[in-house]
Amino acid sequence: MDGFIHSTESFGAADGPGIRFVVFMQGCKMRCKFCHNPDTWDLSAGKRMSAEQLFHLAVRYRDFWGEKGGITISGGEPMLQSEFLCEFLKLTKHHNIHTAIDTSAQPFDPENKYILQMLDSCSLVLLDIKHIDSQKHIQLTGYDNKNILECARYLDKLKIPVYIRHVIIPGFENDQELIRLGKFIKSLSNVNKTELLPYHTMGRYKWEALGFQYPLKDIPSATQDDVEHAEKIISKLESL
Repeated sequence: MDGFIHSTESFGAADGPGIRFVVFMQGCKMRCKFCHNPDTWDLSAGKRMSAEQLFHLAVRYRDFWGEKGGITISGGEPMLQSEFLCEFLKLTKHHNIHTAIDTSAQPFDPENKYILQMLDSCSLVLLDIKHIDSQKHIQLTGYDNKNILECARYLDKLKIPVYIRHVIIPGFENDQELIRLGKFIKSLSNVNKTELLPYHTMGRYKWEALGFQYPLKDIPSATQDDVEHAEKIISKLESL
């Protein structure tokens, strides 16, 4: 079957270990208010490619990856095209290529065999937790976080290595919620790294170009102090 690809990046350095070939999949159900890729939302858009075509495009850059690098599947939301990615990951696994899935885990479903196979076939999951509080998660993305946290527990059960990613948005999260997030991360045994990312407005121009009103236009970008404050709370819990 074919997949719908938004774009690719041949020399990514911020999406997993080492130098990565990054594939941005088309399609996402969530409507995160700070999304910097709203042009990936439409699942039917993008370029159609077979798993073999995508694989041959990626491996052209294998010499740049070294021992630590590989391929990262991002989005959009990769889980929406899990059946296609199962085919693609069979090829990468056969050729001993390190693969990372960058996902918000919506729509994770423990009954979906393709999603489970996709997760079981990758080397690393970069799991985005938008907010630990379910109601605020709905405010921020349009969906609650129940199945996202369930996905985190599933990955822990299978001992699949995980990086937790979380965006710091000024004024949208209090210390008690950061403590809850830290405790949740602490409850997982498979987290290799926690990445706290500063909120920025670089995606605003895309919203406006698509005719959308940017919902966080009055929220300033997160400062280094904002990030360091959150890191201090979460790292203290992780080290207990």
